[in-house]
Amino acid sequence: MVKRATAQSARQEPARPHRHGKARCVAVLRKLSAYIDDELPGTLCAELRKHLGGCPNCEEFVASLRQTVTLCRHQPTPSLSATERARMRDQILKAARAR
Repeated sequence: MVKRATAQSARQEPARPHRHGKARCVAVLRKLSAYIDDELPGTLCAELRKHLGGCPNCEEFVASLRQTVTLCRHQPTPSLSATERARMRDQILKAARAR
């Protein structure tokens, strides 16, 4: 049986304030994939861990990203035709250019 959180139990945990600007979170979010894959230098990892410890929004996002990566790793890789791969590549490049 799964215990559900009630409104009262949710209120018992004090919310941590968001003490920095949005730009800082955006900079952290851009590095999260490399962080999760252990591809960053130790000093940068420590900086990201410090940010995550003080930013509930980013902390929630990284937890969600880790879960997504885990789910994807347990799914079979779909086989795509050469045409489908080319179409997907084109769509990705168009989306990247639009940024």
